[in-house]
Amino acid sequence: MNQPRTVSGLGVGRSGAVAPLVLVRSAPVIPPEARRPLDPSDAPAALALARRALAEVAADLAERAAAAPGALGDVLRSTSGMAADPELADRVRDRIEDGQGPAVAVDGAIAEIMALLTAAGGLFAERSTDLTSVRDHAVARILGLPAPGLSGLRGPSVVCAVDLSPADTASLDLTKVAALVTESGGPTGHTAIIARQLGIPCVVRATGATRIPEGTVVAVDAANGTVTADPGPALVDSLRARAESERGLAEDTSPGATEDGRPVALLANVGTVHDIERLGPSAAEGVGLFRTEVLFLDAVRAPSREEQTPVYARAFAAVKGARTVVRTLDAGADKPLAFAAQEDEENPALGVRGYRLVRTVPDLLEEQLAALGGATRALPPAERARIWVMAPMISTADEARTFARLARAHGIRTVGAMIEVPAAALRAASILAEVDFVSVGTNDLAQYTMAADRTGGDLADLLDPWQPAVLDLVAATARAGERARKPVGVCGESAADPLMALALTGMGVTSLSMSAPALPAVRHALRHHSLARCRAIAEAASAAPTAVEARRAALALADARFTVPVAV
Repeated sequence: MNQPRTVSGLGVGRSGAVAPLVLVRSAPVIPPEARRPLDPSDAPAALALARRALAEVAADLAERAAAAPGALGDVLRSTSGMAADPELADRVRDRIEDGQGPAVAVDGAIAEIMALLTAAGGLFAERSTDLTSVRDHAVARILGLPAPGLSGLRGPSVVCAVDLSPADTASLDLTKVAALVTESGGPTGHTAIIARQLGIPCVVRATGATRIPEGTVVAVDAANGTVTADPGPALVDSLRARAESERGLAEDTSPGATEDGRPVALLANVGTVHDIERLGPSAAEGVGLFRTEVLFLDAVRAPSREEQTPVYARAFAAVKGARTVVRTLDAGADKPLAFAAQEDEENPALGVRGYRLVRTVPDLLEEQLAALGGATRALPPAERARIWVMAPMISTADEARTFARLARAHGIRTVGAMIEVPAAALRAASILAEVDFVSVGTNDLAQYTMAADRTGGDLADLLDPWQPAVLDLVAATARAGERARKPVGVCGESAADPLMALALTGMGVTSLSMSAPALPAVRHALRHHSLARCRAIAEAASAAPTAVEARRAALALADARFTVPVAV
C-alpha cells in the first residue's frame, strides 16, 4: 500500500501544526467462535454480560462527561445516554433470544440503530459515529480485549483516525494534541465542533490519511485542508510563522472596527455556561450566539422555568456586562427531544424544528422565555437591555411578530430572529419591522438555499459560503437592516474567515460571531481595511458568477498580509 504524500479534506479553522502522526487503535474484531449460535441455556448469562458491558460503557462516558469541558462534555453525556437507551437493550435481548452471542447481538443491534440514524440524514447521521464508539467499547469489554482508541500521547502529536468518537476525544490529553485528522466526519460533526471550540487545527474527510505510517512527521494546514507527510522546510516555516502571528494577535482585545473606525462587534459562539466562563478576558466583546439546546437534548422531561432560570442567570453574570445574544431552543428534526417527539417526518430538515415547535409543544417556548425573562429581571436595570433573545427558523413576518409578542410579555426588551431560511432573507424588511435585530445563520442559509445537506462533505462545493446566491441573500438582509436602522449580525462560522468578514462588513453587517479562537485574526483584518475597501470587496464578490471566482475577486482587492483563506 502506497503512502500518500499529501491528502486533502475539509479544513476546520485557519491554523496549522507540525508533529508526529499517531493512529487511533482500531475497533475489535469479533472472532469466529464468538459468532457461533448460542445454546438457549446460556442466554441468561449472555444477556447479563451484554447488559453489564453497555452499562459500564455508559457509566464510563458519564464520568468522562463530568470532567470534560463545554461541547465535549455535552457530546459525551449524549453518547452515554445512547449506551443506556432501553431500546438498545431491548434489541440486544431480542437477538440473544434468537440465538446470537453477546458480542454479535450488541454489534447487530447497534448496527440496526445506526442504519435508522443514517437514513434520517442530517445530524442524525453524524450521531451514528457516537454509536460506533459505544459498539466498539462494549464489544471489547465482552471479548476481554483492550479498548479501542489511544492509550496516551508522549508529546505533541497529530491524532489521526478513520473517525474520532466522543469517547476517543475524551481519552486524549488535549494539551498534547497538535491537530486532529479524520477520514470521515463532517464540518459540523463533534470532532469539528471540539476543534473549533479549542482552537485545534483540524482536517476532516481526509481520505487516505490513515495510510500515512504512524510516527511520520506531518504538517496539518487547516486553512487549506491539507495533511502533508514529511513536509519541507518552507511549509514548516510558514505554518510556524502563522502560529506565532496568531499568538501575537490574541493579545489585542480592543473593540472590532475597520481601519477608518466603523464599529463591527466581534462576538463569540458558545454552547454552554462553561464555554462562556472559559472566554474570560478574551478577544470576544460579548456572546453573539448562546445555543441553549444543551439544556434539553439529553433530558427525559422538559426542564422547568425554575430549573432553567439559574443557568441563564449564571451565564449572564459570566459575560460581565457585555451583550449576550440567546437563541431559543433550536431542536426538533435532526436534534430530537425525548419529551417532544414528532411524528415520523419524511424530511426532518424541513420539518418541525426551532421556533416551529410552538405548533406542537407551545409550553416549551413559553417556559424558556419565562426563565430568560426571570434571569434578565434579576440583573441591574441598566444591564437588562444587553440581553438579546432570538428565535431560530423564523420563516415569515407573522412568526416574527408572534415570537416578539411572547418574548416581550416576559420582560425581554431586545427581541430578534434568525435569518436561516431564504424566505426570511427575501422578506427581511418585513421581519425587521417586527423585531429589534436579526442574525444570519449562514450554515443553514447555505443549506436551504443550495438544497445541500450541510452535515456531509460530498456537497461541500455547493455549501461554500462564497456561493453567489448565498451572498445575495446575506446582502439583501444587510440592506434591509440599514434601511430599518436595526442591527444585522452573522453568527455562522463563515464569519471566522477574515476575508469573508471583510465582505460581510462591506455588505453592512454590524456584528460577527464565531468560535472564540477565530476572533483575533478577524479583528486584525478589519483593522487594516477601510469601510470603502470592504464595500469594494463585497461588490466584487457579489458580481462574480461562481463561488471560486467570488473568493478570488475578494482576495484581489484585500491586503494579503491580513487574510488567509480558511475552511469552515
